[in-house]
Amino acid sequence: MSSFNLLDKNSNFNILLAGIIGLFIGVGVARFSYTSLLPSMLEDNTLSLTFSGVLASLNYVGYLSGSIFAIFIKDINTKVKYFRLGIILCILTTIIMGITTNDIVWLLGRIIAGFGAAMALVVGAAIVMMKLNFEDKTKAMGIYFSGIGIALSSSDIISRYVLSISTWQNSWIVLSLCALLVAFYPLYILSFDKHLKQNVQKHPFNKALFSPFVIILIAAYFTEGVGFVIQGTFLPTIIKSLEGLEQYAGLTWLLVGLAGIPAAIIWMKLAHKYGSINMIIIAMSIQIVGILIPTMTTNVYLNLFCGVLYGGTFTGLVALFMNLGGKLAGANPVMLMGALTTAYGIGQVTAPLYAVSLTQWTGNYNYALYVTATIVFLGVLMLLIAKKIQTLNL
Repeated sequence: MSSFNLLDKNSNFNILLAGIIGLFIGVGVARFSYTSLLPSMLEDNTLSLTFSGVLASLNYVGYLSGSIFAIFIKDINTKVKYFRLGIILCILTTIIMGITTNDIVWLLGRIIAGFGAAMALVVGAAIVMMKLNFEDKTKAMGIYFSGIGIALSSSDIISRYVLSISTWQNSWIVLSLCALLVAFYPLYILSFDKHLKQNVQKHPFNKALFSPFVIILIAAYFTEGVGFVIQGTFLPTIIKSLEGLEQYAGLTWLLVGLAGIPAAIIWMKLAHKYGSINMIIIAMSIQIVGILIPTMTTNVYLNLFCGVLYGGTFTGLVALFMNLGGKLAGANPVMLMGALTTAYGIGQVTAPLYAVSLTQWTGNYNYALYVTATIVFLGVLMLLIAKKIQTLNL
């Protein structure tokens, strides 16, 4: 029995652990700590609601540009370089949020944080997938995507603990220090011992990939980008705005992270059994219910449950759409995954802007949530039509 070595670059356990730590830094710290800390930042008037929407939107612009850029990184050694750069950018842009309140610096910081997060997630996922030594990597990638939930809940616990004894500025600084402490591990493990010679296959742009079914799938993923981002940016702030629920805002977001941990694995299993499209339709329908709960009731348990519904669907939906895109694309998964990610990203960039406009106009979040639920519902309708079109059994 060989001794257990956490520094073995080729151990599947270590590769997944390093991948999940990469998600903690890129998704938990650099992207979603903003959601945890937003209620406190709005409360002491450091930030206006309008500017908070602009910052969120720019973070997604950075993420979108990073995701598109990632499609064109063909060589695995270059991927490793960009992954490392992304992790470093994530840490630096998190520190910025704690040590300055300069608007321009924050705007640039959130764009760069988004780009860094895309390197950590999109490029990181490609490296993890390449390094894993399994016949069928679907289950293992399900475990990797569960890291999104781990990233959200762990970064939330850290930021809320610091908030309870100090300020939101110090939360940003402590988060960046935590990220710095663990960063060496993914930087070391998610690399290759020798320079890999790779036969880079040139895949010409294949128009045939974009069948009516695939175009509808891409449009539906755009609507899911909208559905994902409103709660992903404002959920604690929305809960905090409800009478009597002020102190539960943070807890709702923690539940999002915890529910997100098993979600990708469970949805992938169900998709294997009942078909991806069926599961996507069900998950998006559940998400609509979660979006509408805060507009209908101030019941504590129902509003906490809305966090569970959100966390339990969004990680699963990312995994389901990406996996289906990969299957449909066959030899050229990057092209379709890139198109899907771009549509999702456009949804994410536009949604915070209409959300803050409607909220400022009406004085509460209800109309922003109604519009969001309607857009996601249109996505569900599109997929029901797509199912009719698609006679092939996927």
